[in-house]
Amino acid sequence: MDKHLRIFITVAEKQSFSKAAEEHYMTQPAVSQYIRTLEESMGMRLLERSNKYVRLNKAGEIVYHYGKEILGLYTTMQNLADDLMNHANGPLTIGASYTFGEYVLPKIIADLQKSYPDIEPAVTIGNTAHIADLVAAHQLDIGIVEGHFNRKEMIIEEFAEDEMVIVASSDNKLLLQEEIEWNDLARETWVVREKGSGTREAAENFFHQFGLTPSKVIHFSSTQSIKESVAAGLGITLLSKWAIQKEVKYGDLKMIPIKGLPFTREFFIITKSPFQTKALEVFNKMLHDFKMP
Repeated sequence: MDKHLRIFITVAEKQSFSKAAEEHYMTQPAVSQYIRTLEESMGMRLLERSNKYVRLNKAGEIVYHYGKEILGLYTTMQNLADDLMNHANGPLTIGASYTFGEYVLPKIIADLQKSYPDIEPAVTIGNTAHIADLVAAHQLDIGIVEGHFNRKEMIIEEFAEDEMVIVASSDNKLLLQEEIEWNDLARETWVVREKGSGTREAAENFFHQFGLTPSKVIHFSSTQSIKESVAAGLGITLLSKWAIQKEVKYGDLKMIPIKGLPFTREFFIITKSPFQTKALEVFNKMLHDFKMP
């Protein structure tokens, strides 16, 4: 029945029987037969069809959601069984929040490929909440995220400490002052990440810890856009030291010195299954052996 689920999921995502047929190298009537068989086994229709569209109905949405999770578990089961006879190889799905995923993970993946070329990594970058949801649904083997969250169904391991600093454009007037007060920072426009981001959570914790209430806050959905905006003079921000190394080196951004910094937060490794493929085992070991910049 796993093939029926795979074809159904493809039809749902492509919203087309013909495109699903191309994806699975099948004829369109064969795809239709698989869908009919699945619907008969469920005792209900799962798709609404017309000459103009193919879309999920309410029952189809349920089957799609849990079908994705079932196939994720099935793939993990196959990989774990295969590992008993083979060396580290095959697919490895990795999720990471933006800071770690964009500024640290690429080096680890490069090292992984040099040592284990038969491992096939696929990386998803997103905010902490999104990565946690994908791990929980078995769509990712492992996630590396920032920020605290309570997900009892997952295995959560404290991994590394991150230092965060306030940065501004190189010509920000604050940098001309001999001494910077917290009230000076409150009068600035703060550029922060969106809700659900670990960097946003860190900024809110920072504001709370130091009793800071910014006069204006602007939100962006990526660290890169925040850096570009701050470098252009839009305001100031709190970012990981990992994320600003190049900009500080070349003078596009400068750290604002103030008592109480750097502000620290933790990164966490999250997994769902207590069992690990050999590919996941070696990647996990490389994470712990990696010397943080």
